[in-house]
Amino acid sequence: MEIHQLRYFLAVARTRNFSRAAERCHVAQPSLSQQIKKLEEELDERLFERTKREVTLTSAGELFRGHVERVLEELELARDKVREVRGLVRGRVLLGALPTVAPYYLPARLRRFAEAFPGIEVVVHEDTTGQLAAAVLAKELDLALVSLPVERAGLAAVEFFDEPLLVALPAGHRLAARRRLRLDDLENEAFILMKEGHCLAGQALQFCRLNGFSPRVSFRSAQIETVLAFVAAGWGVSIVPAMARASVPRGVVCRGMSGMSRSIGTIRHGGRPMSRAVQALADFLRQPSRADSGG
Repeated sequence: MEIHQLRYFLAVARTRNFSRAAERCHVAQPSLSQQIKKLEEELDERLFERTKREVTLTSAGELFRGHVERVLEELELARDKVREVRGLVRGRVLLGALPTVAPYYLPARLRRFAEAFPGIEVVVHEDTTGQLAAAVLAKELDLALVSLPVERAGLAAVEFFDEPLLVALPAGHRLAARRRLRLDDLENEAFILMKEGHCLAGQALQFCRLNGFSPRVSFRSAQIETVLAFVAAGWGVSIVPAMARASVPRGVVCRGMSGMSRSIGTIRHGGRPMSRAVQALADFLRQPSRADSGG
């Protein structure tokens, strides 16, 4: 039984797809399938049920998965301890992040992190809060940068800071001349929001409903850049994070509003020990900068 076979098995178990597992492991699919077959032959047990539509674990596969996860975690911790003896911090960190956070919060920080810890590779995966939380709990991500709170059992969260949310308006809008707005100023406006499942959209809707009205949503997108482009074109208004202000396109102005903010922080698996590489990144991301809190 080889370590790479265990990694391939776990990748298939998590993705439920041989092609995606092969991509994740950076190996050709026939090679991955062959190694899984050898593993099943050695165990004299089928680990997967294969159909045209999906791949699922057998009962033996479910049992085996728990042991494999523990073995690979222990192996990574052992490697971490050996590096610690040598005074080195090396490894690979799988970091999740919201699309409304990643392009603004991460680039400069990860550049400085790479300079401070050249032996650590960081792989960033963007997704919605629900998907990121599920991936952390499935141990597919080591850490995720999200908007808190995230109500999922088994997660450990660390809050970084509160960030103001701003109203994005077309430059020629009747409200653009004001320095600050009230939410009821927007009661009759068309809203352009992120797609359902994105917490920023949910927060915008919640703020409106707490102020006694349900906003009229005219357009949704999975990309905040697209949302802002439609605001610039005069389709409506939107709610955007303060950290995105520097990338707001021409034709859009942002105005503050009292009491509208989100909490930024990280989540991780509460029962999974952090390697030194993950701990180093978590500590580094928490360091404040002038760009935080919209400052």
